[in-house]
Amino acid sequence: MTTRRNFIINTSLAAAAVLALPSLAFTMNKKEIGLQLYTLRDELPKDVKSTLENVAKAGFTTVETYGFSIKDQFWGLSPKELRKILDDNNLKALSGHYNLGSYLYDGNIAELIAAIEAAKILKNEFLTVPWVDEPYRKSIQDYKKIALRLNEAAKMCKKAGLKLAYHNHDFEFQKHDGVTGYEILLTETDKDLVYFELDLYWVARSGNDSLKLFKENPGRFKMWHVKDMDKTNQALNTEIGSGLIDFKPFFAAAKQSGILHFFVEQENNFAGNAFESIKTSCDFIAKELI
Repeated sequence: MTTRRNFIINTSLAAAAVLALPSLAFTMNKKEIGLQLYTLRDELPKDVKSTLENVAKAGFTTVETYGFSIKDQFWGLSPKELRKILDDNNLKALSGHYNLGSYLYDGNIAELIAAIEAAKILKNEFLTVPWVDEPYRKSIQDYKKIALRLNEAAKMCKKAGLKLAYHNHDFEFQKHDGVTGYEILLTETDKDLVYFELDLYWVARSGNDSLKLFKENPGRFKMWHVKDMDKTNQALNTEIGSGLIDFKPFFAAAKQSGILHFFVEQENNFAGNAFESIKTSCDFIAKELI
């Protein structure tokens, strides 16, 4: 685990290096600030409509969905019903986290087909794989199998007019016979079909360097999760701008990353309530980062 002191020192050095490179300009739509809706997982099941109204009021223009299932759809709403609420609030669901566990592990294509149909109705640009269960990521061969399935799913997504992305946590950076799972995913997937949503918090939490990943894999990180690290307890999140992570170097290197979209996420440790926290994060990004 990286120490707080080393983390701050390393990030400061990285910031100086990146900001010295004028060619790495931030080029995406500066009016676009997204929210991963998992941040509001305690609110959405109660009232999807009012929750999304509050997301828009906080200043967000895009969202990333989560939680779709064939049985329950989105918190009891069909993709069409959810799409209407999003449209009513001028929110675009540019990406969605779709659990493809049964497809990744067993090749069950029904789950993937249902996810693609939901993503098309919501007009997602990216269908994003958010997680791999622990029993299926214990070895190099496990990761190679996942990479193979990602390649196959990406072909299906492309035919449907979608892009496939993979979202990381910290476990992908564990080594298996000297190589990390993330390295396997990057090298074993088709770079023209499989993209990556880099969770900047989890990269830092694992002791790795997002800027190094950008440099070694230019253009592959089409999306980010912008999630801050609490100053007292690194296992917790905090509002953007209130924690240990200096995001300015990452935004300065946006072009090298290949980023198209980013989404704020805060899983815990809200200063007030969740709605106040997402507004604090949105305001900081609008003023300080883009």
